Amino acid sequence: MIRLDAGTFLLQWATGGLFFLWVTTRRRDVGIGYGWLLRGTYGLMAVGAVFAGRFGHPAPVRDISAVATALAATVALVVSVVRRKAGVRGEHERAERVAARLLAGPSADSGSENDPATALGREFPPVLDLIAPAVGIIGVIAGAWSAGGPHALAIVRFIAGTAFLGAVTDAMLLGHWYLVQPGLGRAPLNELNRYLAWTWPFEVGALLWPTGMVSVFTGKVDDGWGGQLGWFWIACAATTLILTFVTKAALKERAYSAVMAATGLLYLAILTAFGTDLVARAVLAG
Repeated sequence: MIRLDAGTFLLQWATGGLFFLWVTTRRRDVGIGYGWLLRGTYGLMAVGAVFAGRFGHPAPVRDISAVATALAATVALVVSVVRRKAGVRGEHERAERVAARLLAGPSADSGSENDPATALGREFPPVLDLIAPAVGIIGVIAGAWSAGGPHALAIVRFIAGTAFLGAVTDAMLLGHWYLVQPGLGRAPLNELNRYLAWTWPFEVGALLWPTGMVSVFTGKVDDGWGGQLGWFWIACAATTLILTFVTKAALKERAYSAVMAATGLLYLAILTAFGTDLVARAVLAG
């Protein structure tokens, strides 16, 4: 049985989202504004975790970790803004390739002395995006410990939930970012969708483990709705996994509209993924 705690939940969400932001930014393909959006959003979410924790169920280590997560995300955001003129190398190289095709000449040699990324200064170092989730996961573990035992199972559940929620949220947001950066390749979105599929069995397996959702079906845990919440949870979990496969199939289509279709599918996935996580928490907290 685990306590449903808004402070820990918000810190989980922020930590997972910031980690998968690094997964994307390390490629140096996605425009710099995407990082601004996510660092700002998750930084505010970490601040919300602090206030939710203090007014709900205080946990000193978790709350300090949430403050550190917000600060680390803010520092990364500031550095990114300061170095914004350098942009990202992948975006420069893609623009140069397009220019070379249009001019039918070798004018876009990214290794030349006129490399715009070099001329405009140093890029934002993606490793900075690892600091916030690194300190955030400490708070997640502390929040899991304070949520009730068995502690080992609680920690596994909270870490799995952190990755699961972070992957699905970032995938949905990145899909929308293609409206801003339509020339972006599909590899970053495929990667996040793949991580969502990989985290799914850990999330679902940890929530099923007794005392868990399997206990709803055996009758050991009463969901208060005659078992209906248990079946709703199964529907959410199964639909989330199915949506990852359908999204992968959509992204194989060559038309640009396929990216928007995939984004719509991921929007549905975020709803079912949160249903998978939060319905189980609510039932097991009861």
